[in-house]
Amino acid sequence: MPQFLGPQTKLAELHVHLGSSVDPAVMWEIAHAQGIKLPTKDYWRFVDMITVNPRKVKSFEDYLQMFKWTELIQSSPLAIEQSVYHTIAGAYRKNNITLLELRFNPMKRNRGGEQDLDQIMMAAIRGIDRSSLEYPVRTGLIICLDRTFNHGQNAILLEKALRYKSRGVVGIDIAGPHSNKFHYSECKDLFRRARDEGLGLTVHAGEDEGHGSVREVIRYLDPDRIGHGIRSIENDKTLQMVREKGITLEVCPSSNLNTRVVKGVGHMKQIFRALESHHIKYTINTDGPEMLMTNLRGEIDFLLRNGILNEEDVLRANRYAFAASFIK
Repeated sequence: MPQFLGPQTKLAELHVHLGSSVDPAVMWEIAHAQGIKLPTKDYWRFVDMITVNPRKVKSFEDYLQMFKWTELIQSSPLAIEQSVYHTIAGAYRKNNITLLELRFNPMKRNRGGEQDLDQIMMAAIRGIDRSSLEYPVRTGLIICLDRTFNHGQNAILLEKALRYKSRGVVGIDIAGPHSNKFHYSECKDLFRRARDEGLGLTVHAGEDEGHGSVREVIRYLDPDRIGHGIRSIENDKTLQMVREKGITLEVCPSSNLNTRVVKGVGHMKQIFRALESHHIKYTINTDGPEMLMTNLRGEIDFLLRNGILNEEDVLRANRYAFAASFIK
């Protein structure tokens, strides 16, 4: 790592999914402690199941399939507490991340209603409380609504986010697989209420979907930030909307390369140059460090080594992350 970003430099990360941020060794232990029947008894095959391997992950859909196992393993209060704690601890020890926003969908951790959602939420908060006693990390939870859920399910998730707003929930998101039945406009009322109640708003868009998804999100949901958002470069008017609204993009380089959303280093350079030329605010993130076998400093090093960003760009992106955080 270049000297300008020494080990004592404090970093912020805003886009991290709980399902892809826990060390495989910890996930292995959690699975066995809960008696979950895994498809293999070989630890190294298990690691291969929940980490990105270019031979098996050839599309965005392949990547999302891996969450089936991590979400199952994390489907209990104890598993959630352990997962949150180890994610925060690892972020600080490996990268000196002192501000971390961690997102997850509690309804994908309650085994179809078998587990109580409030117990899942409280477990996540206990994980934050445990880690805060040991590490100087300010952590906030973002609750993910889902593109495959109906309006009623997403409304329940908003209620949980609001209920625990004073205990560490700082925002909401919309994530999950693409669904032809889903339209961002359906969540307009939910996002308006979340904003009125003081939650931060971010939405996955412009990743597996084109620039039109970014425009739809801006029009109907008026978010503070957009998760990924890189396909906004497909259209100058879309980039103009992002800039005029002051929206910050949460860019995840290795994730987009591994899911084939970005086609290579040259494409990545094109994306960042477009963002720079249009004066778009962006932050650098991992999306899920353990599943993608990366970390925040590794992402930065990749961008520097390949001439995609320079030192000034990196420092500015880190400042944007602290400034755009929902943690106040």
